[in-house]
Amino acid sequence: MIAQIEEFFNPKTADAPQDENVEIKQPVSEEGEEVRKRTYHEAGFRDGSRNSGSPLALSICLNAIYARFQNEEKELIEKQQLAKEPYITEQKSKETEIKTLVISKESKEQQIAKVETDIRVVKDNIEELKFEINDLPRNPEKYHISASKGASGKFWIGLIILMPLSLYLFTFYISTSYSAFFKPFDANSTIIMNVLDSKAFEKAWHDGSLEGAFVTFIPFVFLGLGYLIHMFGEVKSTGNYIKIGLLLLTTFIFDAILAYQIEEKIYELTKTLDTPEFNIPIAFGKIQFWGIIFAGFVVYLIWGVVFDFIMKEHREKDKIKHEQLRRKKDIQIHQDRIADIETQKAKLIEELNKFKTDSIAAQERVKTLQGIIDAVIIPTKEYVLYASEYMKGWITFVSEKLHISMHEKIVLQTECIDCYNENLKSVGASEDSQNAVYVTNL
Repeated sequence: MIAQIEEFFNPKTADAPQDENVEIKQPVSEEGEEVRKRTYHEAGFRDGSRNSGSPLALSICLNAIYARFQNEEKELIEKQQLAKEPYITEQKSKETEIKTLVISKESKEQQIAKVETDIRVVKDNIEELKFEINDLPRNPEKYHISASKGASGKFWIGLIILMPLSLYLFTFYISTSYSAFFKPFDANSTIIMNVLDSKAFEKAWHDGSLEGAFVTFIPFVFLGLGYLIHMFGEVKSTGNYIKIGLLLLTTFIFDAILAYQIEEKIYELTKTLDTPEFNIPIAFGKIQFWGIIFAGFVVYLIWGVVFDFIMKEHREKDKIKHEQLRRKKDIQIHQDRIADIETQKAKLIEELNKFKTDSIAAQERVKTLQGIIDAVIIPTKEYVLYASEYMKGWITFVSEKLHISMHEKIVLQTECIDCYNENLKSVGASEDSQNAVYVTNL
């Protein structure tokens, strides 16, 4: 206890870390400070004598001393302004920061609004493209597409007609080519049976692979000629018309050769010693010669016309499908663009939220700083200095003037020191702090 009392009379420089830290450079002379210290010391001695050194009375007196110190500091206008200067500067900086954040926030909000408008525009474009995809087959001219409505129905009707015609041509040319080049004719068979053999395909492959391949692939020659005629007809020009004419002539000559070969075999079956040799004039005079030609060539022409019609209708369908596919690709591009814009929007919202958070934090800081500026800043280092002088006066009275035993004096002094430390704690002072201030409202 004695060591504690001795330590009190030789105190360390102390302050209390509180709401804010600031170093106060008070414009007070050393002489004025000594006078003020002496005043507090005398007040402590006087109050101690009046209250016989009572710890309870000391606690009340210390509260009064703190209130007195507050009033004194409040009256030191220049000193308070000097102490509050850093807070005022920081407050101005925060207010400028808030204005900047408000401008940035408004800018981000405008950017987000623009992005949302862009998203709505792109979504409207997608809906418009979807409508056009559905409307294209019904109203192609509305979209400046030269495709006739109902092309799909004409296409399927033509395809239905083309398929049996193709089967007919396959059957006819397989049979006639086998009869013309490989089949031995029978005098006991009818002309129709000799010309058209229902088992021509099987017999040709039975005779040999060469014969089978020939009769199998010869229909494709005629179909290929028909395809070439269609392709040349795609581009209207004199050269192409000449080519088409030559292809038709070639097809006719091919059919005529088949008919001539068959008719010659039939003629040989009925030939006598007085019968002249078979020749072209004789062939032209035979009705079955022209029947074979027209059964092949005329049907071939019909097949070519139907095929050309189907291809044109398919081209009409392709125009619409092409436009639909193009719009579907545009939709995918728009959807990818929306994803990119959404990512951009999310980034802008994140930045906006940061601006809002920073703005709220800055506003709270401004309020805190304003509270400090409106309050009285109490330099705890100085309060400890003057309060300790007050206590020295109090303890001096107890030590020198109070007539009690030494043990009672030591106990009383210890209790008084405890009251003093409690007071420092209650007002925010601590012996471990340095250059701290305590903010309080009067």
